[in-house]
Amino acid sequence: MQTPSELAAFRLRHTLRVRWAEVDPQNIVFNGHYLTYFDIGVTEYWRAIGLPYPEGMAGTGGDLFAVRSVINYHASAHFDEFLEICVRAEKLGNSSMTFEMGIFRDGERLISGEIVYVNADPESKTSRPLPDKLRQAIEAWEAGGTPG
Repeated sequence: MQTPSELAAFRLRHTLRVRWAEVDPQNIVFNGHYLTYFDIGVTEYWRAIGLPYPEGMAGTGGDLFAVRSVINYHASAHFDEFLEICVRAEKLGNSSMTFEMGIFRDGERLISGEIVYVNADPESKTSRPLPDKLRQAIEAWEAGGTPG
């Protein structure tokens, strides 16, 4: 069991119920589905900061590309359980951002991980600085503010 402060580190928490199609013959969530859960969490993060994807990136001349995903398995989720998919921006670089991910059941961390995205020109795939509106929205959200 993790401490309540570990869960409290995440402002974005999205509840998801495990569906039958997501469990394997061992009656646990198949490992690949956790990346889908991470993606759902990031999608909800964009909504929470007021920049839903892809509309939130419109007009910036760039798009976000996942370049690294890490998953650490601590315990298994099962069919019909409620999970909290948690996301926080851990680091903002010049052109990249790192999200810390957590999946919890009743306060227990089942999964931890990270996803790194790079902002790049959609055609040339060359990196570009993070758009100011994205950086400002993330910084405001993580500081406890509301979407602009």
